[in-house]
Amino acid sequence: MLLFIFQARGLLGSASIDKTAGTMLYNMVTRLKDPTRLSFLTEYIITRKINSELQLSAALDFIKSHPQENLDRLEFEAACGVGVVVTPEQIEDAVELIIRKHKDQLLAERYRFNMGILMGEARTALKWADGKIVKNEVDMQVLHLLGPKTEADLEKKPKAAKPKAAEKDVKIEQVVNGEANTEGKSLMEQLRGEALKFHKPGENYKTEGYVVTPNTMNLLKKHLEETGGQVRTRFPPEPNGILHIGHAKAINFNFGYAKANNGICFLRYDDTNPEKEEEKYFTAIKEMVEWLGYKPYAVTHASDQFQLLYDLAVDLIRRGHAYVCHQRGEELKGHNIPPSPWRERPVEESLLLFDRMRKGMFAEGEVTLRMKMVMEDGKMDPVAYRIKYTPHHRTGDTWCIYPTYDYTHCLCDSIENITHSLCTKEFQARRSSYFWLCNALDLYCPVQWEYGRLNLTYTVVSKRKIIKLVETGIVRDWDDPRLFTLTALRRRGFPPQAINNFCARVGVTVAQTTMEPHLLEACVREVLNDTAPRAMAILEPLKVTITNLPTSAQTEVRVPDFPANEAKGSHVVPFSKTIFIEQSDFREVMEKGYKRLTPDQPVGLRHAGYVISVQRVIKDGCGKVCELEVTCASSDSVEKPKAFIHWVSDPLRCEVRLYESLFLHKNPEDPAEVPAGFLSDINPNSLTVIGSALVDRSVGKAKVFDKFQFERVGYFSLDPDSTSEKLVFNRTVTLKEDPGKI
Repeated sequence: MLLFIFQARGLLGSASIDKTAGTMLYNMVTRLKDPTRLSFLTEYIITRKINSELQLSAALDFIKSHPQENLDRLEFEAACGVGVVVTPEQIEDAVELIIRKHKDQLLAERYRFNMGILMGEARTALKWADGKIVKNEVDMQVLHLLGPKTEADLEKKPKAAKPKAAEKDVKIEQVVNGEANTEGKSLMEQLRGEALKFHKPGENYKTEGYVVTPNTMNLLKKHLEETGGQVRTRFPPEPNGILHIGHAKAINFNFGYAKANNGICFLRYDDTNPEKEEEKYFTAIKEMVEWLGYKPYAVTHASDQFQLLYDLAVDLIRRGHAYVCHQRGEELKGHNIPPSPWRERPVEESLLLFDRMRKGMFAEGEVTLRMKMVMEDGKMDPVAYRIKYTPHHRTGDTWCIYPTYDYTHCLCDSIENITHSLCTKEFQARRSSYFWLCNALDLYCPVQWEYGRLNLTYTVVSKRKIIKLVETGIVRDWDDPRLFTLTALRRRGFPPQAINNFCARVGVTVAQTTMEPHLLEACVREVLNDTAPRAMAILEPLKVTITNLPTSAQTEVRVPDFPANEAKGSHVVPFSKTIFIEQSDFREVMEKGYKRLTPDQPVGLRHAGYVISVQRVIKDGCGKVCELEVTCASSDSVEKPKAFIHWVSDPLRCEVRLYESLFLHKNPEDPAEVPAGFLSDINPNSLTVIGSALVDRSVGKAKVFDKFQFERVGYFSLDPDSTSEKLVFNRTVTLKEDPGKI
């Protein structure tokens, strides 16, 4: 920055730079990373040829879209309004025309009229006029037309009553690259066309901060020849853990953006750390991507390119951009690390030492290969290669040196001709190193775009912390339904469509987003309400004997799978002398507002066409109600009861697992909320197992992960622990959100 300020002072001789010019110079330097163009634009700012933010933005846009060395000055000056003078008379005339256009509406609505419409049209008509002067003219002409504000003008405009929205109608504000959009658009709509202000393939140079070198246009031309102008993205997980809900947004963003724009997306495993990688993670990651409905164009691995990456590292040393360093790992931690005393060692010496690293002639941690650059967050000379004497999952003992993320990621993107490298916001500090490394090696340079992470309250998603939960026995494994890993959500019964819908509602946000689990559960209910067939299940059974039916009496009752749309099918359940109802559907003593079964109040049986009335209450030795004797009558022959309850007859016994939040506090990792750490915040009631629940026989042939709505109880999914002797169901979500739920 100082260099160009001094340059600017040289243009003015001894004159000083005023505040406006100084601000514009600062904005220019922060927004234009191409040093060859800074002096060109500085001249226009200092000589007052460009003297407004509007002109500066137009100038920057022109420069980025015309990366050739010799700009056409006349074309440039026309594009950013150099020399254009807008007179007060022109402003007055233009505003007068706009006021006349909206006169009737202005007179009707007076000061409740949206004045932003007038300003917008005025700025369009007077592109290079001073915005303050335009606003003053608009205000003056409005005042002349309407006169001063009256008391009625100052009253607040009454708000129109809004109908209460159902869960499915809730629209969450989305922010796309800083621009708000409150429309409830699908993810594909958000990711398609103008919804994102991304560059077109081959127009990387139009991106803010993109570095243009003398060979950039040739590399982009070659890139377009190889890709045919196709959008290319990649999803690059580390295969050292299971994907979680935050990854669902990344999967939807990367695969979705490619799909929405007729492109392709690679699933690329970032397998550069052999110490933490296992086959189960490779398998589970691909399985979860496909479960969410996406098919990778190709499955690739960073390890596919180990030889090429090594050759490029040798080239980087030869070009004077990397060196072998003997500083220890503990010395390289943090951001204020001391400069390496080996930074300027001769190229030939670094080449020799790097070859010795490759041949296993140093101990782990003894040496590293470092890149000569400073990252955006101030970290100096990031490590490119380190030594690890651990066999690799795919390459075995072939290598004992492995590249880091900072070195590998951008080069693999370049090799695969990725057009849009989409990553979460914490990688923004690596953008400069991303561009630097591709350009230092004179390779095609993709563009890195950052978006906000998706986080949920009442959970942890850190691999290290989930491992702690597993090791301490708090959860069973990575797929325990109380976790928010994708395998856990699948096991709990969350449909993939619901997770994708949730990501769409969150929106393609730049800001980090922290959501409540109940918003995800609302998306689950929407999908399951339309897709989960109904069945009847009793969690806490109470035996009921119908005394006026013969012992051998057994009929069949047809139950619709979807009562709201009986055309979608039905199933048959038996009905006999002995049925079971929920214990909570009977009370021995009548209470005000209670509408179900009591000795004095009959109740209907759903779908059966009967109303039952209590004749006798039978209790066990402890005084607990264990059976009811009732009589039944056709619902057509008696007064309509106040309620209808569900029931089962000749049922299957099953196990039911009910889940609540695993943690008691919203932010279990926050020391301010949970001083003793997340392991001290476990909800003791996060899992309730009911071993003797009953379910109707219609679910007897269900397969693992099949989903049902147990009428009046909730949505449930068949767990993999199920056997032919005993079915196991996980409660996915309750029928409605519990307002008292933590």
